[in-house]
Amino acid sequence: MDQITRTPTQLGATLRRYRKKSGLTQLDLGNRVSKRQATVSNIEAVGNGTLDTLFAVLSALDLELVVRPRTKTNPAVLGDIF
Repeated sequence: MDQITRTPTQLGATLRRYRKKSGLTQLDLGNRVSKRQATVSNIEAVGNGTLDTLFAVLSALDLELVVRPRTKTNPAVLGDIF
């Protein structure tokens, strides 16, 4: 299922859900992308990381980034999604 993320924090939460769904710990994922567990934790907590690290994490979780125009909808409806 596609997951819409519009903020760094939402991106971090999405990556956390996929990591857990894959049965990986933060340490496991960090080892796959040659980063420390603390780096993975930081990405998941606040979506903070370099683009290179983000793409490495996406690849390690077998995910891809899709860029498209924003959907126009009522902000109250978006609150229900997250």
